[in-house]
Amino acid sequence: MGDKKESSRLIANNKKAFHDYFIDETYECGIALAGTEVKSLRMGKCSIKEAWVRVDDHMEVWIYGMNISPYEKGNIFNKDPLRVRKLLLHKAEINKLVGKTKEKGYTLVPIEVYFSRGKVKVKVGLARGKKLYDKREDLAKKDQRREAERDFKVSLKI
Repeated sequence: MGDKKESSRLIANNKKAFHDYFIDETYECGIALAGTEVKSLRMGKCSIKEAWVRVDDHMEVWIYGMNISPYEKGNIFNKDPLRVRKLLLHKAEINKLVGKTKEKGYTLVPIEVYFSRGKVKVKVGLARGKKLYDKREDLAKKDQRREAERDFKVSLKI
């Protein structure tokens, strides 16, 4: 059993989440899907750029705004591409998330959607919003790192 490699395949990621938020913790959760949605995900037709996660009053976690394009051969079995979908987490994890999100400035953001051992998983991040000056600072650091790498490559070629 230990010989098998952990196989996972990325379907969609949310780079904007890292630009707009500080990600403090991440949680891997399952997602309740219809059959045609899974087939569409296998073809890579998914977007989580506009998605967000919320815990409701009944202690259930839902993802809103996740766009899974309809499966081409799905006809009547296709679901609404933007429908609300349930995320599957343990009760203890949900309780922890509820406590953390009640703190000021914390929210839940989907980071990536991927296949793990044949199952669709969503990585959700517990995030704090960045201010404008934080974003500028990150961009400045990224530019400095790029410049340094470029200078390093030039010096190696000489």
